[in-house]
Amino acid sequence: MSAVVVNAPAKLTLSLRVLGRRADGYHLIDAEMVTLDWHDTLTIDPSSTGLSADGPYAAGLPTGPGNLVSKALQHVGRTAGVHIRKALPLGGGLGGGSADAAAVLRWAGYEDVAGAALLGADVAFCLVGGRARVRGIGEVVEPLPFEPVDITLVVPPISVSSKRVYVAWDHLGGPHGDGDNDLEPAAVSAFPELATWRDRIREAAGIAPTLAGSGATWFLRGHHHLEAAFSDAVVVRTTACP
Repeated sequence: MSAVVVNAPAKLTLSLRVLGRRADGYHLIDAEMVTLDWHDTLTIDPSSTGLSADGPYAAGLPTGPGNLVSKALQHVGRTAGVHIRKALPLGGGLGGGSADAAAVLRWAGYEDVAGAALLGADVAFCLVGGRARVRGIGEVVEPLPFEPVDITLVVPPISVSSKRVYVAWDHLGGPHGDGDNDLEPAAVSAFPELATWRDRIREAAGIAPTLAGSGATWFLRGHHHLEAAFSDAVVVRTTACP
């Protein structure tokens, strides 16, 4: 088999309610997620082995067995060399690692959504893509009719740990966010610098942004030209895609 090139699109959590915590530590959610027209690119070569990466966010990406791509290959019982052109940020709340794993699953013809969630909660949605309501710990993915939406992302030079944010949510007593994301108070508590970015975006755009998942990316609906105000961050204007 020859090498193939596949895209691994980002996911954006438009709204997120955290409903509680299971006895095993996983959190129950009710969320609306969409696929974005911004992606990593994977070159998968079944005649080779190993994992490599380049691109603007390749630095710090693990390329050993702990990477979700390696775990996805093991999950489907396949071997291949995979090169990732890493355009999506690490720890940005856009599901970059999960998107990469889902791209490998699609390449392998794997369609078990609940099985995909065993690799990571976001992998299930990334396997389905489009627009969906996501419940459970992420394994219940109900496709919704596609609705076009323009999005502006502001990606600070911060990497946020989802685990630390959920731990903070527990320690704060399970707060609900004032907006569409229940994790926002916990994320700001765990990573206080996020508040500075939120306030800067609100001042530059004239409207308050929403945190993407557990962060660190903030987003606004619509296309906003914010580059002049954020030379120290990455601004991406993108759209939801089916």
